[in-house]
Amino acid sequence: MAQIDRTDDITTCLTIRRVVFIEGQDVPEAEEVDGEDPDCIHYLANVDGTPAATARVKPLGPKAKIQRVAVLDAHRGTGLGAELMRFILTDLRAEFDEAVLGSQTHAIGFYEKLGFEVFGPEYDDAGIPHRDMTRSLTD
Repeated sequence: MAQIDRTDDITTCLTIRRVVFIEGQDVPEAEEVDGEDPDCIHYLANVDGTPAATARVKPLGPKAKIQRVAVLDAHRGTGLGAELMRFILTDLRAEFDEAVLGSQTHAIGFYEKLGFEVFGPEYDDAGIPHRDMTRSLTD
């Protein structure tokens, strides 16, 4: 089981995101490091004291936009991503009515299992096909 918390350690979050997105998925650094981190809520998951996954949330009024969900390769398939997302969804309930995200199309099933529903057309983000998804936080 992981230790997951909100964090101010943006440097560690950026390190995980660099490995997953810039190095692993060839996302251009200028798109990944977009200058919006100071305006976001950050989450960090540690496994046995070692950083393993991260995500950020951008507040948009009553909506929370979950972004940059990144799990290091060694921890994929372990349930850590779902554990991180469940923690975030529970944490956000006190402040927001709805969670939205842009899912890479290959990950839609992962988010559907967490209660998200697809809406809108497919679009390109950093050369990767995405679909928008939404989930109520009030149910």
